[in-house]
Amino acid sequence: MRFVIVTGMSGAGKSTAMKMMEDMGFFCIDNLPIPLLDKLVDFTTNFNTQNKDIAIGIDARSGERLDTVDDMLEILRQKDVKYEILFLDAEDGVLVKRYKETRRNHPLAPGERVDKGIELERRKMECLKTKADYIIDTSRLLTRELKTELEKIFRQDASFNNLIVTILSFGFKYGIPEDSDIVMDVRFLPNPYYVEGLRPKTGNDVEIQQYVMRFPEAKQFLDQFEQLVNFLIPNYISEGKNQLVISIGCTGGKHRSVTLANELYKRLGIVPDRGYGLKIEHRDIGKDALRGK
Repeated sequence: MRFVIVTGMSGAGKSTAMKMMEDMGFFCIDNLPIPLLDKLVDFTTNFNTQNKDIAIGIDARSGERLDTVDDMLEILRQKDVKYEILFLDAEDGVLVKRYKETRRNHPLAPGERVDKGIELERRKMECLKTKADYIIDTSRLLTRELKTELEKIFRQDASFNNLIVTILSFGFKYGIPEDSDIVMDVRFLPNPYYVEGLRPKTGNDVEIQQYVMRFPEAKQFLDQFEQLVNFLIPNYISEGKNQLVISIGCTGGKHRSVTLANELYKRLGIVPDRGYGLKIEHRDIGKDALRGK
């Protein structure tokens, strides 16, 4: 039997994760009262239930009983139950936005400001987060990407990486991405925008890639930046960071930044046993076309 405790911040996607795990064959119980946790184990053991995999949802709705979660986990250990903890998290700003979109009150701050509830919830959920086997930050994850991560863990038994690195190209004229952890400016390279025939193309096109990478400064930048990133990532992992956004910007986010973001993504992608997940996004690649430029 695989016994998974699904928990995390309200609004981070726990309910969605539970539905996905149900589709994977888990018997799911959401918002189980914490004192009943060990009783459920006794039931599944004594009655030889055919449900081999169980997912239990525990979150802020448990209120003051969250303070007893350590005692319940100790009871599970004494009964030799091998449990796993999946913790869904997201940045505070993302959680606030999600609450505003759904027009729901935070369970720990009914009738008050959402950010107050989030602050209180973080304190209460810290005990579970520090014990979590898997931490998934959904701030930048699409629903299908969350499903992929869950399938890696619970269906494919693949190694899971708590840190997800997103390489993001952008255009400075559209603003620096607010969730950036590292920002690099590559406007020091010649701009293909001013070269006849190259303006409509993007950094996903071979012609732009060849133009940008023919300059020695581009390769030198990549070599040194890759070295810096490879130094930083293990330190971020050791500090418990779950999401790292590396933003690479040029003027319009269409040519140079896209090319160099793609090149960095390729380099990091071939690192053996790298110990982190890797994504790439091009935020502004099509905006010039929409503006008729």
